[in-house]
Amino acid sequence: MSESVAVDLYWIPLGAGATVVRLSGKVFEAASALVQRRTARPLFHSALEIIVPGRRVIIEMTPVLDEHGERRGSVSEGSVGMSFLGRFRVFRYEIHRWDDGVIPDLAHAIGGANTVSTETAVAQRVLDLVPSVPTPVWGRDELDAGEMWNSNSVTSWLLVRAGVDVASLAPPMDGRAPGWTAGVVVAERACREMQPGSATSPS
Repeated sequence: MSESVAVDLYWIPLGAGATVVRLSGKVFEAASALVQRRTARPLFHSALEIIVPGRRVIIEMTPVLDEHGERRGSVSEGSVGMSFLGRFRVFRYEIHRWDDGVIPDLAHAIGGANTVSTETAVAQRVLDLVPSVPTPVWGRDELDAGEMWNSNSVTSWLLVRAGVDVASLAPPMDGRAPGWTAGVVVAERACREMQPGSATSPS
């Protein structure tokens, strides 16, 4: 296996390969654009691939496909839409850290892999942080971040907490990644709280 190191970010058109998700995404974006008085833009979902010596890992938020999340490296789950719905599998998501895993819609990714870091420490920190990703209700703003929490929030949260500068990261094709800012806001909040002198930092 390669001895290279990379934190690769993929931008995948929302609903690629899934007609219902793609159409619902278009409806959502059309409504948002109308309310905000702007032009509708392509929507994107993000995923991470971490490569370290001897290991390749996929990090992504996805629906819970079955009760065998351990096969996909699932480390946590959350509810979709409303918290009480989480009792039903169809209304739960999982965050997985999947060794030698797959990104189902990878073939649709625009621009291929975007390598955001080649530092071993950063790659390892991303891997270590996955179990700590917040798991609020998908599609809601329970963390007061200013927008809903979703798969893009997971990606941006991990990158910010691992020390990656995300200021220049943006979807291709002048697209949007709903939830991305939520992850940044929550991660930066956590970083501030951990700084020496913070009222909530460890003594």
